Amino acid sequence: MNRSIHRIVQGVQTSDGAGVNLTRIIGSRSLDMLDPFLLLDEFGSDNPDDYLAGFPSHPHRGFETITYMLNGKFRHKDTAGNEGYLTDGSVQWMTAGKGVIHSEMPEQTEGLVRGFQLWLNLPQEKKMIEPAYNDIPAKKIPIVQFRGGNAKIIAGTFSGVTGPGRPHTGMLFYDIRLEAEANISVPIDDEWNGFCYVYEGEMVCDQTISKNQLGVVSTKG
Repeated sequence: MNRSIHRIVQGVQTSDGAGVNLTRIIGSRSLDMLDPFLLLDEFGSDNPDDYLAGFPSHPHRGFETITYMLNGKFRHKDTAGNEGYLTDGSVQWMTAGKGVIHSEMPEQTEGLVRGFQLWLNLPQEKKMIEPAYNDIPAKKIPIVQFRGGNAKIIAGTFSGVTGPGRPHTGMLFYDIRLEAEANISVPIDDEWNGFCYVYEGEMVCDQTISKNQLGVVSTKG
């Protein structure tokens, strides 16, 4: 089944944590949620005033948080005793389960910080599982090369390569980079909701999706 883009959503400027400026794409007034995705934020600035306040201790329950750091250094700590260090290209995968309190604070006072946080809902039967944490360094994220681009496979399988992320809900998470005029076909389960978010340049998939826009993939039927 060929699936198209049936809706384009513009990210909304807001702040979270102790005053970190960011763009909210899912979890905003434009797109409340896209089951099982509860939230998608992009944070990015080379102005320390936009990120130094960080995300002090706060609770989560019933979902997973996936932080993908393009640039910068952040430190994670939680009440389950986990501690992680996010650097360029790394991923932090936290399963909140029955509940956890954690913090994410910058480990730099200047320079560029840029990345994403995605919240993934847990199935009802797993809402009360024990909290868990997985620190995934950049070197453990495989990259698939193809004509005109490449794809980092954070979760799911693409072209026979499986990413290190182990979600409790079926999902794919790829960071795809394309040269001008290049194209790619990404298989998605017919029953799954899906989206693509453009953080640099623009892409065409039936419609043009520009920077800071999310394209919601059509569903079966």
